Amino acid sequence: MTTPQDLPAEHGRAPRFGVNYTPSKGWFHHWLDFDLDAVRADLDSIAALDLDHVRVFPLWPVFQPNRTLIRPRAVEQLVALVDAAAERGLDVAVDGLQGHLSSFDFRPSWTLTWHRRNMFTDPEVLDGQAAYLRTLAAALAGRPTFLGMTLGNEINQFSGDPHPDPDRITPAEAESWLRHMLAACERGAPGRLHLHAEYDAAWYLDDHPFTPAQAARIGAVTAVHSWVFNGTAQRYGPDSVATGQHAAYLVELSKAWADDPGRPVWLQEVGAPAPHIAADRAAAFTRTTVEAALDCQDLWGITWWCSHDVDRSLADFPELEYSLGLLTTDGAVKPAGRALAEAVAEARARAHRPLPRSTALVLDLSDDAPKRSTCSPGGAFFEAYMRLAADGARPTAVLASRASDRDHLTARGITETVTVDDVGRA
Repeated sequence: MTTPQDLPAEHGRAPRFGVNYTPSKGWFHHWLDFDLDAVRADLDSIAALDLDHVRVFPLWPVFQPNRTLIRPRAVEQLVALVDAAAERGLDVAVDGLQGHLSSFDFRPSWTLTWHRRNMFTDPEVLDGQAAYLRTLAAALAGRPTFLGMTLGNEINQFSGDPHPDPDRITPAEAESWLRHMLAACERGAPGRLHLHAEYDAAWYLDDHPFTPAQAARIGAVTAVHSWVFNGTAQRYGPDSVATGQHAAYLVELSKAWADDPGRPVWLQEVGAPAPHIAADRAAAFTRTTVEAALDCQDLWGITWWCSHDVDRSLADFPELEYSLGLLTTDGAVKPAGRALAEAVAEARARAHRPLPRSTALVLDLSDDAPKRSTCSPGGAFFEAYMRLAADGARPTAVLASRASDRDHLTARGITETVTVDDVGRA
């Protein structure tokens, strides 16, 4: 059984390598017409890449169409998927409150319109969410290949701008919600890898209610989602240091807020979005991104987005969503898929012992980080970090409040601290 204590890559063991499972037939709408044979075929094509886990996404309104109805048949189908994955040597991480996927929102009707209630603060909604997460976790608790629950996919996007109709909350309310929901997962499946995961507003957007400190201190591991369509590729170019290092940057940025110097970090989503990364550059981007991430200590694993392309018979997706798969809809391996499989094989064949990052860029932000846009593409901290990376310094990040804490610096292997102004004058 996998436990949180087993999680960091230690003693030369390579991190975990997996994929976010996007069904080739029907996308995530496949839960409405669940076909286990089709799922098995998809899992066969994933296992052939020699990956070791998948992250899967129940659709919240399908599984819990009423606040007091969690459909037993839907839960049985999720268990069947986990069992099918196990037969192919794949562990499974499950996201619960879906939530938001590929530009579409999936919220049950009992939280909307005539029944509109704040999904993060309303007591009845909280009770319904907790019951749902606990039920999914409990159904899988006896499966040794069940890794654990993520509360939901980038659910922070419902909490504020730029969502067109957010349920606004404060950072204190966000933290209360996170702890409540993680406790429900733990009650359902004690000791598993239960965590939360935000899109990069948590790291980059001023005054966002979900904060970096919450991401780096609450839950079994820190999750980061790295997407270079956030302005990185547009501003710096597809072949730039900033684009190739973006995932590693988020891993290292998260460590600035972590109380535990060795806290594991999961690169839970990363992909090669066209046209920002052209199809003929996807394989090179994949290799560069994986190599950079593997140079980070305490990396739990890399989970690529996503397994299969979206079928173009499905309408209204943003164009980039159709081609993010490592595999086509008929299971053929794409260049990025081959590149990932090769990178996985190489990583497993060599001892994985990245050296400490001895140079730390000082980040002058508080725990609630109201003005965190300095960390975003174009921000002063981001640009200073990437200048250091381009010079081969292998930088990490440290909060200004810890920059003189010798015990903290020593625990992280940091021997030199530099400021944004220092880098600007270099």
